[in-house]
Amino acid sequence: MTLRAPDEGGATALPAGLASPVSAAAVLAADLDLEMLQRIEDSSLNASAPPQQRWLDGWIVRYCPGKAKRARCINAVALGQRSPQAKLTECEALFREAGLPLVVRITPFTQPVGLDAELARRGWPMFDDTRVMVLAELQGRSPAQAAALAGSGAEAGQMVQSGLPPGWTETHEGALDYARTVGALRGSSALEIESHAQRLQGSPVPYTGLVWRDDVGQVQACGQFAREAGLVGLYDIFTAPAARGRGLARALCARLLVLARDEGARTAYLQVDAANAPARKVYARLGFQDAYTYHYRSSEAGAH
Repeated sequence: MTLRAPDEGGATALPAGLASPVSAAAVLAADLDLEMLQRIEDSSLNASAPPQQRWLDGWIVRYCPGKAKRARCINAVALGQRSPQAKLTECEALFREAGLPLVVRITPFTQPVGLDAELARRGWPMFDDTRVMVLAELQGRSPAQAAALAGSGAEAGQMVQSGLPPGWTETHEGALDYARTVGALRGSSALEIESHAQRLQGSPVPYTGLVWRDDVGQVQACGQFAREAGLVGLYDIFTAPAARGRGLARALCARLLVLARDEGARTAYLQVDAANAPARKVYARLGFQDAYTYHYRSSEAGAH
């Protein structure tokens, strides 16, 4: 993989576990092309675009009142002409008016490259260390995906061809219904559910929401994918607490990947908390690998 030098606007690629002198965010996958990783970052930004956002001299400023931090933060994607301090000052007023803490998202592609280090020097803590995981090639059904669809644990019963135990149903839900379904599982507030639905309905990248219900109509697992040309992102994967440990998440993700592949997707990505070892294990068994990291910084208490 060929990387541009930092002074040419490129990301800094680092071996896993090492930190950059200018940013704690790093590229981890030496075998993935940097251009592809930038496309994945762009696609994830498109898929998470809320109606409450504006451009500010190279920064995408988002102030959605929902739960997802990627929809209520600053993404510094270009240098612009003004100083970061001048833009932060303007953003402070904007976020204060929206009633939200000022949060900055830091990736290996953040500009200027020293922004993370500068915020750290100011005492802004780093939180929500996240891994972007990538499945580079969706060429037919992989052995891992086939295994996931073949069974989801003894307690779930014998799986049928569609990937569901006998008596279960699979439904495709629109933005509002899906936001309500996953919001109920997460214990989201009415405002958070409404904001999520607005973001899904207004997304420039269409979502496909899938919900699995058991034989008495209870939601056991749900998830979405957002496909942009040959790229597909998995989002809002959630398993009911009582149904965990039975392979449902892996089977559901495999099902989503098959549907996305049939629509023309060739590369898949997802975002997962670095500390969420069970989820990361599920995704690794499907063939995903760590590609790059991102995190957030904020000077305000309660931003987490």
